[in-house]
Amino acid sequence: MSKNKTRKNSFYLLLPYLWSKDFDIRLRIVTSLICLVIAKVINTFVPIVYKYIIDGLNKNFALSVIIGIIVAYGGTKILVQIFSELRNIFFSKVGHQATRLVALNVFKYMHNLSMRFHITRKTGGLSRSIERGTKGIEAVLRYSLFNIFPTSVEIILVSGMLWYVYGIWFAVTILITMIVYVGYTCLISTWRISFVREMNQSDNTANNRAIDSLLNFETIKYFGNEEYEAIKFNEALQTYEKSATKTTNSLSILNIGQDVIISLGLVSLMILSANAINQNKMTVGDLIMVNTYLFQLSIPLSILGFAYREIKNALVSMEDMFKLLDIPAEVEDALNAKELIILKGEVSFDNVSFAYNQEHPILHNISFMIKSGKTLAVVGSSGAGKSTISRLLFRFYDINSGNITIDGQDIREVTQQSLRKSIGIVPQDTVLFNDTIYYNIAYGNNAASYDEVIAASKNAHIHEFISTLPEGYETQVGERGLKLSGGEKQRIAIARTILKNPAIYVFDEATSSLDTKTEKLIQASLKEISAHYTTLIIAHRLSTIIDADEIIVLDNGYIVERGNHKTLLQHKGYYAELWYKQQEEEHS
Repeated sequence: MSKNKTRKNSFYLLLPYLWSKDFDIRLRIVTSLICLVIAKVINTFVPIVYKYIIDGLNKNFALSVIIGIIVAYGGTKILVQIFSELRNIFFSKVGHQATRLVALNVFKYMHNLSMRFHITRKTGGLSRSIERGTKGIEAVLRYSLFNIFPTSVEIILVSGMLWYVYGIWFAVTILITMIVYVGYTCLISTWRISFVREMNQSDNTANNRAIDSLLNFETIKYFGNEEYEAIKFNEALQTYEKSATKTTNSLSILNIGQDVIISLGLVSLMILSANAINQNKMTVGDLIMVNTYLFQLSIPLSILGFAYREIKNALVSMEDMFKLLDIPAEVEDALNAKELIILKGEVSFDNVSFAYNQEHPILHNISFMIKSGKTLAVVGSSGAGKSTISRLLFRFYDINSGNITIDGQDIREVTQQSLRKSIGIVPQDTVLFNDTIYYNIAYGNNAASYDEVIAASKNAHIHEFISTLPEGYETQVGERGLKLSGGEKQRIAIARTILKNPAIYVFDEATSSLDTKTEKLIQASLKEISAHYTTLIIAHRLSTIIDADEIIVLDNGYIVERGNHKTLLQHKGYYAELWYKQQEEEHS
């Protein structure tokens, strides 16, 4: 698909958000267009009334007549302004609602995209594309509906009026000027689009660099690389500077050509007017009327060029944003997906194989079952595929072969929403929202009461700590929870999951960031949870899973051992080797 066609499609994609099924919105659009046309028709008569004022003064009309014409002149100016503002009033809700609905649709679609997309995306560039796209919508609406369309109407009305009153050559001169002006503007603006696109891309790159650097400020300080980061950011800014300079210079070329065309058109019309006056075919009032029309046309013509440039730029930004909606959703609900019905909460992996990419398989024919109320632990070295199991259970990715079921229901045949509502997880790397502690805990269940939040906090052994803070539960945690320690964040994550009250729990290295004392307290809470709910534990420290009903040992994506803690030690295999090695490290 060509870029021009893509930009046209961007405009067509916007239309449903404008011309919605809401009768009120459609009525607003029609009413605003009527107000626009009325304003332009009245504006066409302003120079005519002005002409009669001048001619009345020259021909010694009665003062009362002159005053009447002046009042009519003022009245037409007021009416033009009133109908122009009424147009804005009626259309404002239409434009703002369309922008909101598009932004909301893109936002929701981003959340529906796969984990693979979100792992590989660049947050800064993505947010900047959405920001520019929504601003682009505002620009397209503002300049196309409030500038190009009314300007076209006014040019047609003025040309017709001059043709009717003064002859065809006045109209022809205006039309030729307009055609040359618009043609030149389109040609140069199209040439400039590549510079604008390059500028946007370099802007994204610089923004990504800045955000990535600021998010990792602690690492930068550890290595003393502040100057290195400044150099890299400056390189990105220099690229943006070059592309921005090209954009600015090409804009100057466009402006020069537009000014020349307008000036030649004005000179031509003045020559025609001078000739008509010399032949006594025009009065002083006629000359004033033509001059007023000339100035009245020059203003929208200059705006027309600016509007065209802005629309072209806006369509590029809209194109980038709407392209996000073309990204395929890797994981989607089946056509007739049903709600997951939890009966016992039994989880089954049956010959599951998976690879993030086909060249590097992660899991090979993994099979296990977690009975209702039982606990299964998955252990193994780093990179063995432990955390991948939890991601597959949440259906962040679709497996390559095999089946994953909950109470006999294939997770690919139930809705993702109902599946994920039934599972709670405490991840290894806890990231909190930049909000209060209360908000982050309550996020597990937005309908939870204050007492339920407090109870969950107590069960996670975080309530006592929160109570010592000056602002208590209203304490701001900072971006990504940076104001809290790793252990504090993890206990908040545990409280959040307890509050969710899912049928199935997943603990992915849930106590990895806790001190020994807190770990024992949390382990007691987790043990209590595990006694009543189906639980999957991803563990590195084997001391945390000795009470699991079953332990499976992964190595390079294969299950190499399985059993409980006692039988695995008796087997004296890979698990026993890991156990004794960790025991030595803890006691050394």
